[in-house]
Amino acid sequence: MQRRAKIGRSGQRDYGYTTSPLVHGDTLIVEVGSPQGTLMGFDKRTARRRWTSEARDQAGHNGGPVPITVEGVPCVAVHTLDNLLVARVDQGNEGKTVAQYPWQTEWANNITTPAVHENYVLITSGYNHQTMCKLEVTLQGAKKVWEKPHYSKVCTPVVHDGHIYFVWRNPNCLDFDTGEPKWIGKPHFSDAGSCIITADDRLILFGKQGDLVLAETARRSPSEYKELARLDGIFRTDAWPHVVLSNGLLFCKDHRGNLRCYDLRSSG
Repeated sequence: MQRRAKIGRSGQRDYGYTTSPLVHGDTLIVEVGSPQGTLMGFDKRTARRRWTSEARDQAGHNGGPVPITVEGVPCVAVHTLDNLLVARVDQGNEGKTVAQYPWQTEWANNITTPAVHENYVLITSGYNHQTMCKLEVTLQGAKKVWEKPHYSKVCTPVVHDGHIYFVWRNPNCLDFDTGEPKWIGKPHFSDAGSCIITADDRLILFGKQGDLVLAETARRSPSEYKELARLDGIFRTDAWPHVVLSNGLLFCKDHRGNLRCYDLRSSG
């Protein structure tokens, strides 16, 4: 079985198969990372392969492809072992490369999923980078807008209302246009962490060994981190999986597969 190549001083590293497929119309898009193509599209009903990508990068260690629209063209962005890859998924052009932006991380640890807002993409990692990079993507390629020394190792950034939120050791809020901090909270978290935005414009943060926090976004607290509620240590092991909120139910999982669900719906 093929393994990821040695990167820098890290030695050869592998983490198993970590990607999440993406459904686009009636096609299931998967980051395969094979010599035949980084991405492959399959019929979601029959599993018949429909296309492979032009790019042949090895797969990254991340959450998989995410949708992005570039100049009206439907595409996907994915963080491979070596690059941010943006590929077309419109009929007749499936798998054609729109952009590749080099971003290789020691220990093969391109962990965070690309965060997309309009035709902009955020990529970030620690290790030999320790930065976050904002890219503007056009059909001619990807251009760096800024790169700042504020970064996340595990938590995929969330872009909302002109701000970037993530939790890695500290809760962070950055300005989306400039990358400069609006606020940074106290280091209540560890490497494990994730965050989401609620429908009433608040943050749910999850990390460490199951520390669960409700906090204000920059809309209500523009200059400082403000917690509203906290529940510590709901697990005994690291909370690597990202927290999920659906129909008022909050799902939390640790790396051993233990799962808890909290009902956030109003009893009234």
